[in-house]
Amino acid sequence: MTPEPLTTRLAADRARIDACLEGLFAERTPPSARLEAAMRHGLLVGGKRLRPVLVYAAGRALGADDTLLDAPAAAVELIHAYSLVHDDLPAMDDDDLRRGQPTVHKAYDEATAILAGDALQALAFEVLARAAHPRLPALMLTLAEAAGRDGMVAGQALDLAAVGEHPDVAALATMHGHKTGALIRAAVRLGALSAAADDDPRVAALERYARAVGLAFQIQDDILDVTGDTATLGKTAGADAAHDKPTYPALLGLDGARAKADGLLEEAIAALAPLGEAATPLAELARYMIERDH
Repeated sequence: MTPEPLTTRLAADRARIDACLEGLFAERTPPSARLEAAMRHGLLVGGKRLRPVLVYAAGRALGADDTLLDAPAAAVELIHAYSLVHDDLPAMDDDDLRRGQPTVHKAYDEATAILAGDALQALAFEVLARAAHPRLPALMLTLAEAAGRDGMVAGQALDLAAVGEHPDVAALATMHGHKTGALIRAAVRLGALSAAADDDPRVAALERYARAVGLAFQIQDDILDVTGDTATLGKTAGADAAHDKPTYPALLGLDGARAKADGLLEEAIAALAPLGEAATPLAELARYMIERDH
């Protein structure tokens, strides 16, 4: 059977997760219509849905049915959306544009944006808790660790502390491994644990893949902040330099940053070897995520 082309799979997976996320707001009479609208704005207006796509791809590679993957895919996207709503706030990155639209605090106000982010985070765990799965505790722990003080939030703290500083490449990798990499690793692990036990050697292989993809993806974001334009990115180009943030192009130059990302891509694909042909969609997805400007 010939595998579906990547573009077809991406479109189908995005449509599937969008329907799941839309369903979270259907047939509701919310206590606060303004809060609900702000949550929808932060979650449903645009987005590449790469983390849910990774959940689906990793789960399928180990034989999981899509219905088992919907809740983990929705949960990780809800955490991602909440992080962006808060990251855009004036006290953080102070961005006015996200996914080509006004950020939540611009479309509404700062207090509503904070509350919308809080509610999206709580909803992620509600969605996951309602899923019937024999490894639900492991799924919950994976998401909590990736989102919190040992994962994404720690990365955000390191990111704020690094403004105006000059960390070396190892320190930058640590920061990005938490801020961006933690949720990407969680997405792959959530998919894997939906199909297999934690001690399955294929889960370890997928975690090696996710670690390399997560860092390479952030390097590409750093590159695109330099080489891209606001209309294409859907967010303000050049924001890292404007905020005096350390980046891979600043430390390694554009060519050095691209070489680093390419090396990590090779590492990610090599990690998939134990999965054989079942991992082909994951390899294609890694290339799609990392080769975004060349």
